[in-house]
Amino acid sequence: MILKGVNPLSSTGIFRSLIFITGLLAINLNTRAQAAPASDSSLYLTLDQCVDYAFKHQPALAQSNINISITKLTNSIALSGWLPQVNLTGSITHYNSLPTNFISDTAHPGTPIRQQTGVVNTSIPVLSVTQAIFSPSLLYAAKSERFYVQQAEQITDSTKIGLVSDVSKAFYNLLLTLEQINVLKEDTARLSKNLSDAYHQYVGGIVDMTDYQEAAISLNNSKAQLRQASENVIPLYATLKQFMGYPPADQFNVSFDTVQMKRDIGFDTTQQLVFEKRIEFQLLQTNKNIQHQLTNYYGMAFLPTVSAFFNYNFEFENNNFSSLYANAYPYSYLGLTLSLPIFTGFARLENIRKSKLQEQLLDWSQVSLKSQIYTEYTTALANYRGNAYNLQMMQENVAMARNVYEIVTLQYQQGVVAYLNVITAEENLITSEIGYLNALFTVLSNKVDLQKAMGFITYNNH
Repeated sequence: MILKGVNPLSSTGIFRSLIFITGLLAINLNTRAQAAPASDSSLYLTLDQCVDYAFKHQPALAQSNINISITKLTNSIALSGWLPQVNLTGSITHYNSLPTNFISDTAHPGTPIRQQTGVVNTSIPVLSVTQAIFSPSLLYAAKSERFYVQQAEQITDSTKIGLVSDVSKAFYNLLLTLEQINVLKEDTARLSKNLSDAYHQYVGGIVDMTDYQEAAISLNNSKAQLRQASENVIPLYATLKQFMGYPPADQFNVSFDTVQMKRDIGFDTTQQLVFEKRIEFQLLQTNKNIQHQLTNYYGMAFLPTVSAFFNYNFEFENNNFSSLYANAYPYSYLGLTLSLPIFTGFARLENIRKSKLQEQLLDWSQVSLKSQIYTEYTTALANYRGNAYNLQMMQENVAMARNVYEIVTLQYQQGVVAYLNVITAEENLITSEIGYLNALFTVLSNKVDLQKAMGFITYNNH
């Protein structure tokens, strides 16, 4: 681009061209940075509010809650066999020819008399009632009922823990980028001032042309970083919305207190790992209980099934179909039914062996899970301790880098040091500031991982 009235090959022309291009980039960048979050400024959500929203709107959690209700209904269906079972059936029979019976002829012993008996038209509505007295399958349903409900509730608890972890870490990742944008904006402002100072010193003959060119290069690099960070805000908001179950088209801003976050970093790392606090361990124990109940059921499968029954038959008979229901001949009876499995092809014994082997699989799964939990715990603990120490160092570095930058800038303005010293000091400052932010939010994420690894994430209060 060539400015009217300015020789583009002159040093002044080069500088003004740089200033003009930089101004255009700054205007465009500022517009994109403001539009990047695309948020409704009237709505601000804290981390706790984001988690609360996720607990009410996250599809995965809603599905888990529905599964609890489904499990309870399934148990009710399985246990309904203990209640009386009432059925009403009926039939209508028309004989084209009546059945033949043979009766003894008293006048001629040994010679049966053939005769047809019955009525041409018969209708028999039957009211039948059965009541289970003992059944191995119903006994299994009664004993395993609470374990299935507990399993569904623990799966829901696991989903809640995952939501707290995912939403928290997505929230921190978003905040990290937003804070980086603020730091990069400050850096851009400093570098813009440095560019102006370098130009004036060049015009005054204090420095040569390379100083403000170096300043322009540093400013452009900072703007490029700012642009990238601003663009990253949109997908980071999308990730947080996904974990929250928040409508993609709706917008919000995040609200946070950096001072409070720094207070929340602390964690007592002397606490001992207790495997039983992990929801995965609790869920596996429930699965073992369910499998043990199944083994017991197969062991009781040789027991009989006993039930009582009562039938009431309201019988209608007539040779004339039109008069079939003119007269009724009711009768009823009751009794007991016993079903005893004598031989099932060794299926019961094989089922027992199979179920016991499945119990052994779960035992080994518990051993493997303990090893996995311990690895997660030691990894999370090491990351937390290491990054907590790194945070302290970064905090000290920021203070020192800012002090060095201010001194070097003052020395440069007085012509004591070369502009290269300013560039180095500025790079150290921005590096330490970004490093501090990375360390801060990394420690917060590490704390979430450590709490999850130790089974300390709370969710019942939401």
